Amino acid sequence: NSFVTRTNTCGELRSAHVGQKVTLYGWVQYQRQGLFLVLRDFQGLTQVIIPQDEAHSHVKELLSNAPLESVVRVTGTVSPRPLGQQNPKMPTGDIEVKAETAEILNSCKKLPFEIKDFIKKSEALRMQYRYLDLRSSRLQSNLRLRSRLVMRMRDYLCNLHGFVDVETPTLFKRTPGGAKEFLVPSREAGKFYSLPQSPQQFKQLLMVGGLDRYFQVARCYRDEGARPDRQPEFTQIDIEMSFVDQAGIQRLIEGLLQHSWPEDRGSIRTPFPSMTYEEALAEYGTDKPDTRFGMKIVEISDVLRGSNIHFVQNALSYPHGSIRAICIPQGVRYLTNKDLESLKESAKSQFNQEIMEIICRPDGSLKSLLTKFLGEKEQSGLIQALNMQEDDVVLLAAGGHKQVCSALGALRLLSADLLEAAGLALRDPTAFHFLWVVDFPLFLPKAENPTELESAHHPFTAPHPSDASLLYSDPTKVRSQHYDLVLNGNEVGGGSIRIHSAEQQRFVLEKVLKEDSEVLSHLIEALEFGAPPHGGIALGLDRLISLIVDAPSIRDVIAFPKSFRGRDLMGNAPDYVTPEELEPYHIQVSWPLEEKEAKKN
Repeated sequence: NSFVTRTNTCGELRSAHVGQKVTLYGWVQYQRQGLFLVLRDFQGLTQVIIPQDEAHSHVKELLSNAPLESVVRVTGTVSPRPLGQQNPKMPTGDIEVKAETAEILNSCKKLPFEIKDFIKKSEALRMQYRYLDLRSSRLQSNLRLRSRLVMRMRDYLCNLHGFVDVETPTLFKRTPGGAKEFLVPSREAGKFYSLPQSPQQFKQLLMVGGLDRYFQVARCYRDEGARPDRQPEFTQIDIEMSFVDQAGIQRLIEGLLQHSWPEDRGSIRTPFPSMTYEEALAEYGTDKPDTRFGMKIVEISDVLRGSNIHFVQNALSYPHGSIRAICIPQGVRYLTNKDLESLKESAKSQFNQEIMEIICRPDGSLKSLLTKFLGEKEQSGLIQALNMQEDDVVLLAAGGHKQVCSALGALRLLSADLLEAAGLALRDPTAFHFLWVVDFPLFLPKAENPTELESAHHPFTAPHPSDASLLYSDPTKVRSQHYDLVLNGNEVGGGSIRIHSAEQQRFVLEKVLKEDSEVLSHLIEALEFGAPPHGGIALGLDRLISLIVDAPSIRDVIAFPKSFRGRDLMGNAPDYVTPEELEPYHIQVSWPLEEKEAKKN
């Protein structure tokens, strides 16, 4: 408080301060019948007694009539609360301040919503009046935790491990592949900057420049529209190192998270478990498995191989065909017929995958349309393979390996949601299960044209050393040195060891990805000037914080987020600009007809 005119904050007064004269500043959170009010600031709450004697009538009138959320200054004496009136739920609950003088510094007009966490407000209204929403204890707590965590990360990286904090440019040029980038017009006709989706090229160039260890709390941009876990502008903890391998990066990040982890969230154990991409897909149906609960996907092809079921035999006749299933514990008890139908419909609509259900009766027998085609040996094999118990429900799928696994992986998560909604505790909300996923494919077929390839991570990722020769003969079989960090089924980080050979980088861009390498000529040329082997990672700060505080959206851990549609509802951005403002950038807007009419009116 040496920098400000208050003597104390609203959260620090205790019995030891009784008798002291104090000056407090804050917002009026609550006022009762002209007898007392509760004053709030960033640190907490203090009860202020409104004087009732004639000598202080002006103070009484001032404080009794102050609208809620007005900013006031109160000077008074700290007193113990009367016996029986202490509030153990408040850190300042043993004392009160008897007001002697007061001043309303700024009166508050009628609020669009109450500043209370338990009052439900629409997200649109909260974002329109974000400066008011920021006063809530929940957002205050989230942003302060975020600040402390970032400070500890800086300490670990810069003070303990010699990283250099470097700011990289926001205005750059388009990067081939990856997410769509925002364009920024320049005063040179037809020329545009791009806002970088990450500082990827710059951090590699810093390694060429010999900085050895780079770190940045980086602002990044992707023109992809917003989702609950994504924003058009976001923040990542960006890291790059020279002379490092995959294991070294993983150890660094595990130490970083241990060092910065909030004490009140328990401790995290290292090393984190690791799983290959193929294992994750086969057992969980996704490359970001939630390992807090079981219900793993089980391969049952061998159990049913001898059956006479047509769709089973049809699936197994394909090169990558398989029969797989998940077992939903207590599914009969917790899931309705409507729930099961919705699960099957979801698999059909999202993955074009048919699902068969099998129920385990109390007597241990199976109930399903399939049972009449299965002998005792096959039924017993299913029960054993899936570890089926009474009232369990099995969802079975047959077809191509990736499609079957992806469908069952999605059903696994949907089933968990349904079970928890029905009252079965499945995922511990206080548990934090970190997982490394490694050995991703280096390239994937393009969705719009499967005969062409695109980078699974980005075009700068190095091939797995064991597969390096395949890069030139069969790139579809090459694994990458790409690693993702997953927390409770959410990707919170991703990185790779980079290509540091100019020749190999040019081959990947031109021959494999069919990209114009000229766009990246500066990077390729840099690799020819003695580039060291290097690698790095980026942690999604917004997503990581939202998981730590159990927020439903990353918007709850960002001070001024964009809406679901990527708009700033408070400042009404993006907004129109005049033709005169566009003229220096050699741009004219071509309006759709309906918007022309709307602007006329």
